[in-house]
Amino acid sequence: MTDNRDAVVVTASRYPHGYATVRSLGHRDVHTIAAVDDESLSVTASRYCDESVLVSPPSDLPAYRDALLGLAARPDVRTIVPHRPHDPYVLAKYADEFERHVDVVVPNLETLQSVHDRKQLAEAAKQADVAIPDTQLLGDVDDWSGDRVVKSRYNLLTDTYLEEFTFEDSTIAKSVEHVPAGETPDVDMLQAEMGHEPIVQEYVEGEEYLFGALYDHGEALGTFQHRQLRGDSYTGSGGVFRESVDIPELEDAGRAILDELEWHGLACIEYVRDTKTGEFSIIEINPRMWQSLACATRAGADFPAWYWLAATGRSDLIEPGYDVGVGTHYLYGELEHLVSVIREDSPFVERPPLPGRAAEIIGSCVTTPQFDYGHLDDPRPILRQVRTELEGAVTRRFGSGSN
Repeated sequence: MTDNRDAVVVTASRYPHGYATVRSLGHRDVHTIAAVDDESLSVTASRYCDESVLVSPPSDLPAYRDALLGLAARPDVRTIVPHRPHDPYVLAKYADEFERHVDVVVPNLETLQSVHDRKQLAEAAKQADVAIPDTQLLGDVDDWSGDRVVKSRYNLLTDTYLEEFTFEDSTIAKSVEHVPAGETPDVDMLQAEMGHEPIVQEYVEGEEYLFGALYDHGEALGTFQHRQLRGDSYTGSGGVFRESVDIPELEDAGRAILDELEWHGLACIEYVRDTKTGEFSIIEINPRMWQSLACATRAGADFPAWYWLAATGRSDLIEPGYDVGVGTHYLYGELEHLVSVIREDSPFVERPPLPGRAAEIIGSCVTTPQFDYGHLDDPRPILRQVRTELEGAVTRRFGSGSN
């Protein structure tokens, strides 16, 4: 313990939401501890990061759990803010052990399963009268006449959801296959690639949106919305250029599903606004802080501070609300977007011309010069990221040349 302040553990990764949380809570004089599996990450260079602790990666889940439990046992630590996909699962599955030391705001394991399991999520959405793409197990599909998307049934593959798994086997399944109308995929191959029976959903064309929320046992403490202007792939995925919005229909849709689930904790709901119907259709729910968190905090929806207040028994001090029209960029994600234009292909989304898309990115950075890592009062994180990426590029170049 380095001082007398209350401390918070932030499970940071290479994505920028850990930095957004460290920055927010550092501003509020909370002692911030970045729990990282790589001490060269940008967040550890921040002036708002008081301490970094090297922990095992979540891929070694037992060691990762034990590391978090060790941090939770410190007398100065009040809570752990979940950022990584494994975090809510570990905090919920071992709630009794963590709650001996800290207060965390996460759903119980049964509720968590209802969003980790996309088949259960589809059933909950129907109960809440909220739009969601038609969802079936792969083996139940006998009609491939429409455009379909095949993806993991679970956000996280774990022993709780799959009998053949042990706790040590937990992994993230991100594979997504686009199947054009009239084509029948190789079902056995897809199941083998994904390690379980995946789901099949109808493809919904439209703009992507995010609805973020913090709930306290079924009661909304604060919410936020943004429109995704660009994802880390030209086909969509995580938002790397976004703008805060306030759309009543999206608010109603987000609250309806979380109310149905009697939600507790953080929720990041990804939506597509159906081009044909105008409805907001649920893509998935992530029960943790999200990649584009910096857009919310810049707009005034300070989820890290709200989570801190909720975890420390002061929810009554939360003042929800945010400014509309605030845009932010994740620069490394913008680079990934350009790479996707070169390398990826989709039967559903037309590939944009590379020069035009590059000009579009540069232009938006000029007109909206607000960046997840770029702050004049804290320049070291973005400088660290640039240096790390350049060193990595040089290493890959010389490494490939020596073979």
